[in-house]
Amino acid sequence: MEKCSFARVGETMYHEKLENGLHVFVFPKPEFQKSYAFFATNYGGMDMRFCLNGEWHNTPAGVAHYLEHKMFDTEEGNALQDLAANGASPNAFTSDDITGYYFDSTEKFEENLRILLSFVSVPWFTQESVDKERGIIGQEIGMIEDNPDWKCFMNLMAALYKHHPIRVSVAGSVESIAQITPETLYACHKAFYDPANMVLCVAGPVDPERICGVAREILPKEAGPIAAKDYGEKEEPRAARSLIEERMEVSAPIFHLGYKGDAPRKGEDRLRQELVAELALEILLGSSSPLYARLYREGLINQEFGYGYEDSFGCAFMAANGESRDPEAVRMAVAGEAARIGREGADRALWERVKKGVYGNRVRGLNSFEHLCVGQAQSFFAGYDFLRFADLFDAITQEEAEELIANWVTEERTALSVVRAKEET
Repeated sequence: MEKCSFARVGETMYHEKLENGLHVFVFPKPEFQKSYAFFATNYGGMDMRFCLNGEWHNTPAGVAHYLEHKMFDTEEGNALQDLAANGASPNAFTSDDITGYYFDSTEKFEENLRILLSFVSVPWFTQESVDKERGIIGQEIGMIEDNPDWKCFMNLMAALYKHHPIRVSVAGSVESIAQITPETLYACHKAFYDPANMVLCVAGPVDPERICGVAREILPKEAGPIAAKDYGEKEEPRAARSLIEERMEVSAPIFHLGYKGDAPRKGEDRLRQELVAELALEILLGSSSPLYARLYREGLINQEFGYGYEDSFGCAFMAANGESRDPEAVRMAVAGEAARIGREGADRALWERVKKGVYGNRVRGLNSFEHLCVGQAQSFFAGYDFLRFADLFDAITQEEAEELIANWVTEERTALSVVRAKEET
């Protein structure tokens, strides 16, 4: 077992690759009582087309999310109830590129870990249970489609991307999930829920060797074939559309303003791009930036304003969102400030404050077992260790952040999604 020390942030991680291809990461925390386990597969909502054993499969939108819902069913009952009866707090989530199952508990941790590994690795579906779940997920889809902020964000994805499946809702649509059968779920489980395509991350007062021992005991002994994914045509740098507007029940216009970035490379280059983008957003849009002060003073944004960077395989973007009486004015103001930074550079004192703040926020996040384990799983699938950010951070320069702003915050890479109030009749 490999011991990895990250002295800058005071963390130690143990790593082992099991014979079946599963990577196990353990963060020993002997001073705590609670333990946390996260078992994830490199499979999410955008993985709709794949090849397994030479055969191509095109699956409906929403299968990964549907499968997440159904995995808790077992032939003996329901794993959620079993974990709760053991004092654990379990849950799961599906994102564009990952599906994860997790729990935390202060007692019976190994017993709960066995339950987690068992139900995730052994699927059990019936036609009756799949049909029943269709109604439940259909109601969930209806609720999110009525959410103006969610609708505004998905419209932004459709505006930024012409082909990439990130423009498709993780939950799918009522029409797409109607095509999902038990056979669909079994096929996707076989394609992606193999230990060699998964990762187990644990934090707490645990023995790393014991964690690996439980995994060896419960999971398949050998790795199976892993599906190859296809995300369609390569995206151009240009946004697919400049503007999408929709009318819904809102009291004030809401907007999502996006900037299409360069598709990230795998490994630490991807981590570096993430860090540079976070810093660029802070000097451009952060609460201590000149632009934020101006937009707030002029009443173009309010306390609902937010921003962030996201990436997945084949795509990356920066986005800002909030309420505004004039979203187009916000768009123009950001473009103007980006151009000014390109000509003059950002204030050096602002850069120093921002860099300390972003680093501090990342370090504080490590106090959360969930943040630590989920972050390591996502980072591993992207080709790097989550805690490597501390070693890369010092070398990032102000010029890198300014260059990213100059390259990404351009007219051709920009898309605006707006939801306005319904017109009076």
